[in-house]
Amino acid sequence: MALTITVICLLFFALLWKAGNLVDLPNLRVGFYNFCLWHEGAGALQCYQFPELEALGVPRVGLALARLGVYGALVLTLFVPLPLLLAWCNNNEGEWQLAVGFLATSSALLASGLGLFLTYTWKWLQLSLLGPGSLALGTAQALLILLLVATAVFPQRAEDRSWGAASSV
Repeated sequence: MALTITVICLLFFALLWKAGNLVDLPNLRVGFYNFCLWHEGAGALQCYQFPELEALGVPRVGLALARLGVYGALVLTLFVPLPLLLAWCNNNEGEWQLAVGFLATSSALLASGLGLFLTYTWKWLQLSLLGPGSLALGTAQALLILLLVATAVFPQRAEDRSWGAASSV
């Protein structure tokens, strides 16, 4: 459960607190909703919107799918703790499988959204420029995979919860 909460906090930090910005420098701001490059003539950041972004090679549909992936991962990850808790309390395999499904879908959405975004914007980015938002998203992806493997490999086992009632008979 602690790992799930950590992933949720990382996703909130990267996507809401940092506004989805993977690079947030004085001369470059690239994120899911910001695309600002340094303009030498003006001596300031120039932010681009559509159709200028399409002229730069960032397709509207690709950016929309990237946004859907990363923000969809956040939404689905919010639903993971409840089935995990219910599966633990009720010893229900179906609820456990529901949590595994949410984790698998969240992991796939985050990876595909982040991958699409980086594919379209990589010509303006360098690995050394990526900021805390991108580090948080990468860490959240790694933890989602770890959490998925842990829940799939070690399924919740039904325990005898009769609290000793059967042993007193």
